[in-house]
Parts: sequence; C-alpha cells; structure tokens
Amino acid sequence: MILLFQQYFYTLQQTNITNSQNMRLVKHRFLDHQINPDTETLIIGTFNPDTASNQAEFFYGRGRNYLWRLLPTAFMVTDLKGAMKQHKLEFISKNKIDFIDLISEIEVDEGQEANYYDGYIDNKKIKWREIISEIDRLKNLKRVCFTRKTFSDIPNMKMQIEIIKEHCKKKNIHFQAMTTPARFYNQDKQAEWTNFLTNSTR
Repeated sequence: MILLFQQYFYTLQQTNITNSQNMRLVKHRFLDHQINPDTETLIIGTFNPDTASNQAEFFYGRGRNYLWRLLPTAFMVTDLKGAMKQHKLEFISKNKIDFIDLISEIEVDEGQEANYYDGYIDNKKIKWREIISEIDRLKNLKRVCFTRKTFSDIPNMKMQIEIIKEHCKKKNIHFQAMTTPARFYNQDKQAEWTNFLTNSTR
C-alpha cells in the first residue's frame, strides 16, 4: 500500500512538472504605457498579448476592433481606425481618455501564446494590474468603463470588475460595462459609446 501511494505521488509530481514546463509566460504588449494623470475617462480592457503575431501598435489596434472609430465619432472628429499611433495619442490627450487592461501577464499553454480569447485566459495563472491604485491616482477621473457586458465565461475577471465597480461607486465615479468595440460597428453601438463618453459624469 505504501509503495502504491509513493508511485501515485511520484506520478502526480512528474505531471505537475510536465505541465509547468509546457506553460509559457506572456506579458502585456503595452505594459510601459503611462496613464495621463489628467485622465477623466478610463477604459478598461482584458489583455493584449505581447507576441510576434500581434500587430497592434496601441490599445484596440487590431483590425476587427472599432474603438478608434467609436471614440472620435463621439466627439465628431475624424475616424482614427487604422491611423498612426501618434494621432491616437494626440486624440486621447486632448479628450482626457486613457486605457488600462485587467491583466499584466499570464501563463498559457505552449502554442496558445497568441490566444487572447477572454474565456480561455480567464482560468489561467494571471497577474492582475493594480487598477484600484491607478484609479486613486487619477484625481480628475469622472467615468470608467469595461469593454464588455457579458461575464458568463469570465468568472475571475468578473470578480475583479465587481471590485473596481464598487470602488468607483464609493468614489462617486460613474462606472459602466459597455458593448464590446470588437467584431462590428453599427449606430446602436456608437450611440451607447457616445452617451457614455459625453453624458455620464460624477
């Protein structure tokens, strides 16, 4: 019996070692981004992996994401989808908008380094960003949003968002879960984002 237990624990230990060896650490692509201290609108996303296949030059820069159409249209200025990073930086500086994501780094299965599907990464080993600390640092902050409304497949992210939401409530900062800017653009989505950006205040 003792020998059987020894064999079991040895097998379990070897399995854990193998699993650990098959995991890869992926960091956020824009970890060095510094939030403007004058920010009034903070947009929270999930994760943007720093991988060779990720061609995004800035937050929400992937081809199927329309945030850079939603934001400028809300302020009645030129669409910035596909524009140079510098033009986007000038826009967010002028309109006091900035970005942060929930996750700073994550361990994923080998071969899944570029998998940014929220439902996949939610149950992996995650290092969370200190978003509460960032919010407390932003003295002019008026509104915060999270870039998705559904939480059924992301229970761990949901817990983080609930903490952030409650903290915003205590500080009298408007918080809103938004329809994702990804996949498609339409007028209903634009109206929702325009209302959040221009009408929601403390």
